[in-house]
Amino acid sequence: MRRFFAPPENFGLEGVSLDINETRHLRDVLRLRTGDEISVFDGEGGEFLCRISVIEKSSSQAELIAETAPPSPESQLHLTLAAGILKGEKFDLVIQKAVELGVAAVIPLITLRGNVRPKDVQKRVERWRKIVLEASKQCGRGKLMQVADPIEFDRFVAVEPSENLLLFSERGGEDFPAVEPHSRIVAAIGPEGGWDDSELEKARSAGVRIVTLGGRILRAETAAISIAAVLQHRFGDLN
Repeated sequence: MRRFFAPPENFGLEGVSLDINETRHLRDVLRLRTGDEISVFDGEGGEFLCRISVIEKSSSQAELIAETAPPSPESQLHLTLAAGILKGEKFDLVIQKAVELGVAAVIPLITLRGNVRPKDVQKRVERWRKIVLEASKQCGRGKLMQVADPIEFDRFVAVEPSENLLLFSERGGEDFPAVEPHSRIVAAIGPEGGWDDSELEKARSAGVRIVTLGGRILRAETAAISIAAVLQHRFGDLN
């Protein structure tokens, strides 16, 4: 079943409207026609079996047949990944795999060793949100993972409640098995250069728990993806 996205406001009592981008994909790429059945999700957990009724140049309409369950269920763990922004396309990969792993939200962190400029990062946010949409279509999630606006690490530590926050570091942390079960976790992962000592000290001063996963040295993008998988296995639905 071909999946399409439409925001909640595009749904009516009997039908749903698809925007120009979804219409182009429907008409020009998949070459679907009126009468064909499709699946449309609203990004908030709703999924519907629909039948195409109108295809126009910049929009299309589909009749609602029945509400269905999204192909991929949401995890009972509300996991937020606060990840140091990486250069190039590495952070694109983190975003894509976070969607597949059932992460609820990603917070891009501007860190001391991240070697990125806030002005440049802001331009990448819309790209990351487009990646979320495409990855959600492919993996079957009914809820769109949220991508927050980038935030500097000092500000993040100051505003994020410490009781749900785990900062993963290659040094200076407690063992992961000591972490108790939670239904909401914010996992902070450093950039390519790792955490600066001053950042670790600020986290400790704010009461943040610092966790170290053994002695392996992982690339930043590998660490973000692996930690998301480990947390979903330990506290979520990846088992």
